[in-house]
Order: sequence, then structure tokens, then C-alpha cells
Amino acid sequence: MGFVFSNGKNASTDLAFNFPCFTTHPHSEVTFFILSDQQIQAYVNAWRQIINQAVATFQPDIIHANHIWVIPFVASETGVPYVITCHGTDLIGFRSDPRYRKMAFVAAEKALAIIAISRQVKIEAKAVYDLSEEKLNHIRGGFDPAIFRVIPQVTKADVLDSISLRSVDKPLIVFVGKLTEFKGIDVLLKAAVIYEQVLPGVQTLIVGDGVLRDKLQALRDHLRLQEVHFLGYQPQATVVRIYNAADICVVPSRNEPFGLVAIEALACGTPVVATNAGGLPNFVNQRVGALVSVDDYEELAQTIIAEINQGSKQNKGVYAAQYALKNFSWRSQVTKIIALYEQVLNAK
Repeated sequence: MGFVFSNGKNASTDLAFNFPCFTTHPHSEVTFFILSDQQIQAYVNAWRQIINQAVATFQPDIIHANHIWVIPFVASETGVPYVITCHGTDLIGFRSDPRYRKMAFVAAEKALAIIAISRQVKIEAKAVYDLSEEKLNHIRGGFDPAIFRVIPQVTKADVLDSISLRSVDKPLIVFVGKLTEFKGIDVLLKAAVIYEQVLPGVQTLIVGDGVLRDKLQALRDHLRLQEVHFLGYQPQATVVRIYNAADICVVPSRNEPFGLVAIEALACGTPVVATNAGGLPNFVNQRVGALVSVDDYEELAQTIIAEINQGSKQNKGVYAAQYALKNFSWRSQVTKIIALYEQVLNAK
């Protein structure tokens, strides 16, 4: 049960364009904002057909939709009660393209409850949609501890050798995420100019892909950075090994609704240096890493240097993994979501 987008490779498709995103995705650079009106309608109709089919087949008690966007709008037509998780990127979408706002307003108005993944997202969603406090619920995102975990046998040498990089017992910095403007990778590159001079042999791995990859690689070359490596999209198992090998994970976002990458790094026992923006300050603290100002590459560089010189991986790593497991495992978050389902259905 589903429908197929066109990625230029598949022979038979239901929609003549690749799947749209709010920013970009490793498998699609199409955003909602470049779709034509006809493409938007085709997208809505495709979801309408599949959701109606799913409702008829499964006869659900409740629908859970992600993003205050098209899918919960379509769900509102079915008559089945529904809740929405607001991730923050949907709020970016709301501000970016007025063509979707009517659908988003209908989706938010008719939902029995809305889940915000961070306190910042909750504040913004309340303001944008004029929502009552009772309708909004703060339930954070979670990670799978069976995947993201400390793996003691993983060594820096093994990981670097596996991705064809020079194996040295020197500091290893990692960024994981989409290569888009709001992720702040350009700030990290400027910071690397400073910390490469202070931390001889330090290597920085940029894991992920996106529309800015060529531009960011050009910036790296312009800054004459010798040990910043763009790895592109990597399988989850490889990312876990990289987290385990890294000394610091950096999340230099200009606006980060939640920051699941930071949670996953902590779960692997790696301290996080993140910006004091969006949802990140809700859980990144001095016991598991450090916070820095947005767009301040000098502060970012000095903080990375300090964390490395203070041995944060050794001093904070064990607690970081325990902290992530206790507060952000999927099991704990799903328990809260199920309780919310029961609450809204009983109150209906």
C-alpha cells in the first residue's frame, strides 16, 4: 500500500516528480516550495487515495501524522481522530510558502492533540497556529538503543581505515546531517581553520549530503583545510561506528528544532558541542558537552579545543551514554505517546 515518486530511475511511477521535503534529503533535492500548483494537487490527491484506502482496510481508532502539513489535512477528511507531531521543519515550511497554509491550519485545528518535539517547537507552534496549551504536548524525539550504543571494540584506526582515510591517533571531530544552510556547516569549516592550527593532526568528518555539498567543499578548499573530509551519505551502521570513534560531535545549527543527531552521538558515548539554539539547549549541558553561540566560529573553535584538551570523551562519555538511554530511548517516548492516544480518545 503506497505510491511511487519519480527519481529518474524507476520505470513506473505514480507521481512525475521526486518526493518533496522541507529542506533536502539524500535521495531527493525537491522541496515543497518548488512544486507547481498542479504538482501540489497531485501530491495531495495521492495521499488522499492511500490514506482512504488504509482507513478502509485497517479501520484505525486513531491516526498519527507527522508534520502539521498535507498528511494530517487529508486525515482530517476521513473522520478518524488524529494527532500530529510537529517537528519544526513544518513551521519553516509554513513561513516559506503560503500555498500550504490553509491545509496546515485545518490540520492543526481539527487535531485532537499536537505533539511538539522540543519546548522551542511548542512555543512556535502555539504562536503560529494560536493553539491552546491543553492541545499541545511536549514529547521529545527518541533513538533506538539497539542501534545507537557504545561499542567498546570500535577503534579510531579501524573506522578511519574503513573509509580510506589516514589512520592517526589524533582528535577526531564529526558532523552528521543534511548539508543545508540552517545546519551551519560553513561555521564549522571556519572554526576548523583555528582548531587545526592548535590540534595537530586533528581530522574532521562531514557525514551527510545535500544541495550545499559542492559549495561547502569549495569553501573547505578556499580555507586550505587539510583534514576536513566529506564522506557523503553513509549507512546507519557506519555512522554508529563513526560516532563511537569520534572525540566530539559538533552540531553547529543556526536553528535546530530538536537535534536527534546530538542524542544519537551521546548514546554512543561521544560528547556534543552544539549551538544554543532551538531544541539543543533542552538537553545539551556541561555534563555531556557544551553550548556555543550561533554563527560564532571563533567560540566554536575554542570550545572544541577546550573539550579535546580536557579529555571530554573520557570524562563525559560514560555519563553521556547513560543520560541518553535514560531520557531519550524510543521505549520511553512511545509509552508517553500511547498514553496520549488513550487520553484523547477517552476524552472525545
